[in-house]
Parts: sequence; structure tokens; C-alpha cells
Amino acid sequence: MDMNPPLATTAPGLRAELRDLYDDYAAALDDLDFERWTGFFTDDCVYRVVSMENFKENLPLSTMACHGAGSLRDRVAAIRETAVFEPRILRRMVSGVRLNATAPDEIRAQANFAIFEALSDREPHLFMVGRYLDRVVRQAGQLKLRERVCVYDNYRVRTSLVFPV
Repeated sequence: MDMNPPLATTAPGLRAELRDLYDDYAAALDDLDFERWTGFFTDDCVYRVVSMENFKENLPLSTMACHGAGSLRDRVAAIRETAVFEPRILRRMVSGVRLNATAPDEIRAQANFAIFEALSDREPHLFMVGRYLDRVVRQAGQLKLRERVCVYDNYRVRTSLVFPV
């Protein structure tokens, strides 16, 4: 039995599956479960956080960039073991999940995000807004992110970008 049926043939339930992927992704990050976060990606993934200005101009400069699962794991190790930062809690709201295109082996999708940040000595504030631009594939029966580009609309990042978006 093929564990990876062509994506285009599963279109009726695909939107719900995609929504679950986005919700589970946000929950893992909200719970600071960065090890689980790496499991949402393929081994050959690309993960980037980039400003809207750089994205529009097709500039390669990213605020955060990881190429491959090893790079994601390095990011997690840096957060857990070496990075020095003020304690914070982030909460993500994901909306407007859209299926832009399907092919037999890949989905193009996007969603909007808003991230709120709470620091120990300040009132919570809106940290970042933007959209996820994704290339999604099916591996072992599960949807995985082959590429996630997080394009933020903010003029700047107000505090520091420590955790994945």
C-alpha cells in the first residue's frame, strides 16, 4: 500500500489536513517544544524568516534561515544551550489558510499569522504579523514542510527574534 498517495487526489480533505498542520505547528512552538517543531519539516527543508521588503525585492537576506533538518536542530540547540535572552512567552494565531496549488507531489499553501509576546516585566504586545508561504509534501502519510518562508510585515522586530516563527 502506498503511504504517499498523489496529493491532488486527496483534495477534498486536504484543507482540513493543512489546517491541522498549521494548528499543530503553532501549538508546538507556543509550548516551547522546539524538538517537536523540527519534525514538521522534511530533511531537505528550507526555513526562512524574512522581511516583506526583502521578500518583495527577492533579496536573500533573512532574519533567520535554516537549510536542512540539521540546521533546524542546530537552531534548537542554540536556543536550549547557548543563547542568552530575556524569558518570554509567544502565542501564535494562524488564520486564512489557503491552498494555492496542488501537484501530484507538492502543495503550495499560505496562511496569515499574528504573534503576541509576553515578557516578564512588560504588558503583552503584538510582536509580529505576516504570512507563511509554504511548499508541503506528504511523507509516510503525513504532511511535511519542504519550504516555509515566514514573511513578516513589521517594519522591524521590536525585541529580538529568538524562537522560530
